[in-house]
Amino acid sequence: MKKVKEIVVISGKGGTGKTTLTAALADIIPGKVIVDADVDAANLYILLKPKNIRATDFTGKSTAKIDRDECTSCNLCRELCRFHAVNIEDGDYVIDHFSCDGCGLCRIACPVQAIKMEEQIVGKWLIADTEYGDFVYARLVPGAENSGNLVTMVRHQGKLIAEEKNIDTILIDGSPGIGCPVTAAISGTDLAIIVTEPTYSGISDLQRVFELTSHFSIKSGIVINRFDINPENTKKIAAFAREKGIPVFARIPHSHCVIEEITNSRLPSRKCKELSQPVEKIYDHLKRELLCS
Repeated sequence: MKKVKEIVVISGKGGTGKTTLTAALADIIPGKVIVDADVDAANLYILLKPKNIRATDFTGKSTAKIDRDECTSCNLCRELCRFHAVNIEDGDYVIDHFSCDGCGLCRIACPVQAIKMEEQIVGKWLIADTEYGDFVYARLVPGAENSGNLVTMVRHQGKLIAEEKNIDTILIDGSPGIGCPVTAAISGTDLAIIVTEPTYSGISDLQRVFELTSHFSIKSGIVINRFDINPENTKKIAAFAREKGIPVFARIPHSHCVIEEITNSRLPSRKCKELSQPVEKIYDHLKRELLCS
């Protein structure tokens, strides 16, 4: 079996069209597993319309729980907690799970062993069927932590499916930005498609996310979405690409057709030539630089 090739689509900021591009690539790349690694705000499923969904709970850090029957109200846990997670309600000591960091100091310090550490379900990872291929995604509980670990889990499940079915390509929709979830989404991948737009924030975020892919020695290519809304800034992006030796895979124009199709939860690349033609160019780059290597 060939080594599984992992392609990740990322952006330095949200709203650049990263997920739309991932869905369009999912429609034309044959024989792949699709992974939505944007676990904090997964939305690729809206366009892929998954079926036969199988969900598994994902546990995060443990948090403290006080047994009220055993508690002697000695106040030691409240005095020691640096996160101010121990409160008194109606005379009972209770844990604020949003403040608790799961360090376990209160459990160790409790003289009557009235405190236990309990694992918390912080989300779910899901495997589903789509007309585009096997699809792995996740839903993180709002406000929950460990999104980087959940990203690692969905990527791991994608690899297991690829190995089981002898599939040699994984297409990943990564998180925007440069934080922990993005690092978890791109580490160890073979190629990053960086989606940007010709705005001042878009240019700045492109530079930051390229520094991140360079740090991990990941081959990159740029896609300029809505390139025609500011030709001068598009030139600046092209100049940055030349300076850094990054290929510009495609320039995608602003399109009312794309907006209308997304508004109606339809895959826009099937109707809008403004998107489908650049996506074909991107796929040609992938075949030359990666898929046939």
